[in-house]
Order: sequence, then C-alpha cells, then structure tokens
Amino acid sequence: MPLDTLRLRQILEQEKKLGYTDKAVFGGLDLFLSNWWMQSSTKIGNSSVLKQFKKLLPPTFSYVSTTPEKRKVWMESFLKLLENPQKVTASGDAAPAAPRTRIIAPNTPHVVTASIAAPISSVNGIASALSERFAKLGVRTIRDVLYYFPNRHLDYSHLQTVSTIKEGKEQTIMANVWEVRQTMAGGKRHTEATLGDESGNLRAIWFNNPYVARQMKPNDRVVMSGRIKIFSGRPVFESPEWEHYDEGDLIHTGRLVPLYPLTSGLYQRQVRKLIKSITDTYAPQVPEIMPAGILNRQKLMPLTEAISQAHFPQDFESKERARVRLVFDELMLLQIGVMSKKRNWQKEQPGLPFKINRALLTRFLATLPFTLTKAQQRVISEINSDLSNPIAMSRLLQGEVGSGKTIVALSALLMAAENGCQGALMAPTEILAKQHFLSICKLLGNMGHLESQSESSAVFSGIFKKPLTVALLISDVKGSVKKELKDHLSNGKIDIIVGTHALIQKEVSFAKLGLVAVDEQHRFGVGQRSALRQKGFNPHMLVMTATPIPRTLALTLYGDLDLSVIDELPPGRQEIKTKWFSPSQRELSYRFLHKEVSAGRQAFIICPLVEESDAIQAKAAAAEYARLSTQVFPNLRLSLLHGRMSAAEKDSVMQTFNRHESDILVSTPVVEVGIDVPNATVMVIESADRFGLSQLHQFRGRVGRGQHQSYCMLMSENPSDIGRTRLDIIETTQDGFKLADEDLKLRGPGEFFGTRQSGIPDLRMAKLSDTSILEMARAEATTLFETDPDLKLTSHRQLAVELARVWGAKSGEWS
Repeated sequence: MPLDTLRLRQILEQEKKLGYTDKAVFGGLDLFLSNWWMQSSTKIGNSSVLKQFKKLLPPTFSYVSTTPEKRKVWMESFLKLLENPQKVTASGDAAPAAPRTRIIAPNTPHVVTASIAAPISSVNGIASALSERFAKLGVRTIRDVLYYFPNRHLDYSHLQTVSTIKEGKEQTIMANVWEVRQTMAGGKRHTEATLGDESGNLRAIWFNNPYVARQMKPNDRVVMSGRIKIFSGRPVFESPEWEHYDEGDLIHTGRLVPLYPLTSGLYQRQVRKLIKSITDTYAPQVPEIMPAGILNRQKLMPLTEAISQAHFPQDFESKERARVRLVFDELMLLQIGVMSKKRNWQKEQPGLPFKINRALLTRFLATLPFTLTKAQQRVISEINSDLSNPIAMSRLLQGEVGSGKTIVALSALLMAAENGCQGALMAPTEILAKQHFLSICKLLGNMGHLESQSESSAVFSGIFKKPLTVALLISDVKGSVKKELKDHLSNGKIDIIVGTHALIQKEVSFAKLGLVAVDEQHRFGVGQRSALRQKGFNPHMLVMTATPIPRTLALTLYGDLDLSVIDELPPGRQEIKTKWFSPSQRELSYRFLHKEVSAGRQAFIICPLVEESDAIQAKAAAAEYARLSTQVFPNLRLSLLHGRMSAAEKDSVMQTFNRHESDILVSTPVVEVGIDVPNATVMVIESADRFGLSQLHQFRGRVGRGQHQSYCMLMSENPSDIGRTRLDIIETTQDGFKLADEDLKLRGPGEFFGTRQSGIPDLRMAKLSDTSILEMARAEATTLFETDPDLKLTSHRQLAVELARVWGAKSGEWS
C-alpha cells in the first residue's frame, strides 16, 4: 500500500491554521503521529528521507509539551519534508487521495434540495411517523432542527490507550476488533466484543442488544466511548457508544457528543445522526443576520459556524463561543423588538397630556398617616412627568411587598380624575382587587368625606368640585348591581374602577379611559393587558410588580417600558426572622407556632399542591389541613384556601381569617398575591426547596405587616443541591433584589419571570443570567435603533427579515 502523505499534510496544515493549538485532530497530534508513524515507517523506501523523518519524530518527541514557537519551526520542517511525495515513497508512486479526515472544521456545503423553512418531512430519510415525533418537541421545519440545541455534551474528546483508561470515568479509545459474538444471559441476547490497541486488550458488552454483532466485524477499526468498569481485574466497557473509524466525521464518539431532549420513539443515536446530517447540509444556507460591524466589534462567531459548533463543537472553547453568538442573537432581537414596541406605542398614537395639580397632590399626601419615602417621592415625580407629556406613559413600577406602590398608583389615578378622565386598576385576583378597593376607599376617606358606600362602590365629596366615585368590578358582583356598574362606567359616572379580568370583558366600556394601572403585571398575558388598554384611546399605562427584577433584565424584558423602582422600604419595616427546619425539627416548629397563636397571633402554612402527588412529593393542602386539624392543632381554629375554590369561597375564607375567626390558614400558593393580615406573624412553607427564591420572598412578605416580630419557617425534608442553596440564601438575605439576582443564577429562562406570558419570543439558548451578553446586546441594539430604527439600510435588511419572523408570530400589540 502506498504511503498516505496527503492526509498527513491536510492535518498538519489545519493545525497550522489553528495557530499550533493541538486541536486539528481529536485525541491530539501526538497520538495521530504515533499511529501514522507505526503504520508508515516501513513504507518509506528512501533511506535518506527515513532518516529525516526519524530526526523529526524521535521516540522522545512530544508535540503537546512543546512551546508554540518550537511547534511552528517543527511544523515547517515537517511540511517541507512532505512537499515531494514521490521522493518519500519507495515505489515513486504519488500518494493516493486521502480518505475523509477527523478534522473538525467547517463542512463543505452539500447539495441542498429544500429551504430551511421546509418541513422536516422533505428531508430524505424522515418519514411521516418520525416527523410526527419531532413535532411533539416543537420541531417541524428544517430551521427548527438547526435550532434544536442539545441540553449538554458528553466529553469523549480525549483519546486514550487501553492501558491508561480508568474505572468510572467517561473515556474514549481507538481499537481493533478481535472478536464479536452474541451471548445469552437471563433469557436475553447480548453482544460481547474483544478489542485492543498496541497497549492492551479489553472487553465490551451491550446488554439486550444483539444488533451490534451484525454491525461490528473482526478486524474493524472502531472508536468507542463510555464508562469503564473493572471485573476480575480487567476493564470492561458497558454498553458504550461506538462507530467505525473510517465513516467520516465522528458523531457518537471521539468528540464532544451532544445529548438532545427526546420524546417517546426517538433515540439519541438516531437524533444525533439526523441532526449532524441536516446541520452539515443546511447550516451553510442560514443567512447571516448581524451586520459586519457588530460581528467585528463584539468578535462574534459567524452564524452558520455557531449553529454547527453548538451541536457538534470542536472543543469547549468553540462550544462557548457558539453559545455566546446564539445568545447574543436572541437578546438582540428581543431588545430591538421591545424598542420597536415602545416607539409604536408612544409615537404612532398621540397620548392625552394631564395637567398636574400640585396643590391636590400635596393635600392628598398630607392626609396620609405616614410620610412618603424618598423613593416613593421620586417615583411619583417620574410618573407625573410622564402624565404631563403628549406621549402616553408606558412605565414599569417595581417595589417590594410593603414598599407603598398602592399610594403611588392612587396619586396617578387622582390626576386622571382631576383631568376629567377615568382610571382603572386591574389586579390578578379577586382578593387583591377587593383589598385595593378597600385600601383606596380608606385613603380617600382621610382626604374627603365619604358620602355613601356599598360592597362595590363608594362616593366621596370634598376632594374635587364634583363627587368622586370609586367602584369595584369583579365576577363576585352579580345581577343588577353589575349591570348598574357597567352603565355608570360607560356614561362616565365612575371615576376610578378597581377590578380583575372582568374589566376586559367585551361588554365593559369606558366613557373616557385615561389611565390604566396593572398590579402584579406578570400575572397577566400580553393579550389581557392589551385588551384593557384598548378600552380607551391610547391611555397612560402603569404596570406594577412586587417581584424584584434586576435592572438590566427589566430593561431587556420590558424595554418598551420606562423603569421606576421603589428601592426603599418605609421606616420601621421589620426584618422577618427566617430559618430552615429539618424533619427532626418539625415538632419544634409546631410548638413555636402554637406559642405565637396562644399569644394572639395568626399563622400561614403553605403547601404546594391541592392533591396528593408522588412525583413532586409535596404535601397536598387538603390532606395537610385534615392532618393538622385533627392531629397537630386540634384545639386551634384552622381554615383552608386553595385555587380550586370559587371566588366566593376564597373570599369567605379570607374574611374569616381577617376577622381573626381563624388562627391558621392552610393554603396553596394562591396566598402569594394579595393577602394582607397585619396580625399574622408566622409563615410556614412546606417543601420550601421546591419554590424559587423570588416566590419564597413573596410568601415571606405576607407576614411582618404589623407591629409584632414575624417569622418565616422553611420546611424541607430532602432538598437537592440547588434546593439547599436556595434555602441557605433565603435564610440570610432579606433584600428582594439580591434574591432576584441569585434566583436568576439558579433558574432557567422561562421560570423566573413569566417570559411565556410576557409576549416576548421564546429563549432557546439564552439564560436570563447572561447579564454580560445581555448588556452587550442592549448597547448594540440601542446604537442600531438610534441610527436606523426601521432597519432600512441594506446592511440591516437580513436583520429586519429575522426580526419580522421572530416577532411576527406573536399575537396582540407589542406590550
């Protein structure tokens, strides 16, 4: 057989292109050269040339331990020696064409027969049954396949010899197959193989898989990756991944091997092979969407390369560079989209400017039983500045539980009424809506005179020249009362309306809606917020949340909104003592709770679910309520609240608890929003490790609202590592924004803050904790939007196409 020098030259040239980093071939150049020299040294007929080879490849030679400068000198000498293949070979024959190499480099584009928008069934080898299985994963087109990224990669890239492998680790070898046979054990057929390299032999076994014996033959050269176990002092591969060495680029072994999310009927090897083929063929067809200037400034990997490297990376560095590029794309498109939403919202429809009555505001603030914090004063000033502009306000107000957002919202609602407009406050639950209604009535009662009040409306005099009417519209309001409220709302007799989803019903209309305030806004979908806004002619919009969001993240997710933050709690707001209790301390926690109730206080006990669930292993509220009532606190008054109750039932339970006719409220997480009981001092959270930090902080905020010291007890039986980390953090941290930062580090894209409801595109690759990339994308998007907001420039054309594709599928208006 002639000497194969062309293949060797290709690999050395690739190593030269890569800057002598020992990345041109899997397993490293030393191993490749060792194998090549062992097979080729006997074929070199020219003794002078053989001597030169031996000089360049002495037994002590180690490329990996050589400096880059010395590698360069050695490489030039070696390549020069290979310049004349006829001189090297004994016969003088030219070296044959090289087979496909293991160099992991950009692939030559295949002949493409379909566009990336085509269904995957148009790809050869994908039948309708297979495409239906992919459809369950949301993969329907070739583009979907390209962007169906693996969860993680197995590191099979480090090639070892048989003599160096160790038990228990993921390892890869290249070996010759000596024997393959089927065996029987336990009534099932298995495949067993003996294979080896120059350093030794080992055994491999595939349990309940006789098919390997049909694919692997003696004398085959294979690459094998997996975990080794030692039996009787000898190494054994158990069900390893494997493939023939001469089949082209390795897919399942000898590299970073992708692991994909699967569904019934799909298997890793099958999916991996299919995605490799589609990536090789169609990734080069994906158009570059980012302008060259951005790619150069941020040193981003080209898109086609990033897609390929995200699936089958050359190494960990390439994998991370690919991830950065794809994350940047997602966040850049997200940022440009929300900026466009803001511009459309503010510029295309003129708003109604309010005249700010400073005297009225001063009079309102003077009647409050407390002094506003500097943060509240700052935010009210920011909102009034917006309200006075002819561009409609679109503002996000963040503030911890108890920070005083309701006061801020009411000051804006009063300005709407002062200007002859109606104001609407929408809350996610009837409990919270009713609480807002009662709170507003109490505050206005201090400012004016209460003329009349019912369960669903109140009229005040002495605030404006004409009476001010506040009303409550929830599903609990029935019959003629509801009809009368709707009539008064449509003819302008109601100035401020507080409600739930009932406000966005088709039959609800406003005479002149000038301000919309949405509380706990992440509880509402994009369509619901939009529906309320459309009840008026481009009204001012204020959305509020008690869930702390890091500023950069808020500016990205809600870049269409200006941001106000109440980052200061009222004076005297107490620290809630928080402790994690292990199962052995449960009785201690119960005794403490009983002691607090005996002193006249009340308590919450939170359970995650309503029904028993073995999968989540959390106590159900109904079962827990029965147990606690009969076995633990038989002499106390307990009540139960859960999400399956009707609105009337929930309200009845809460009123009972508010009137202190109940000592302990056992509840599912419905208690997270909108329950204000100043006499409650104990919050017990069962299976606390299963909640996110932000949600735990919300639960904790239900107590500590009165004058008495309050406590939060976290119950957890067997927390995971992440769960244990959460418990440690919540125990020692009271600052909601610090908790939000930690929560971002621990949770995935859709979990932290309702991205699935927010109307923004799904994040496939980005994590909301990617703050450095997020800031990079925001800076580039801001610059781009300032110079070419409509993306009309030729260099931005492809970006405009992608923006329309990503955002076009989202229904409703921008926000």
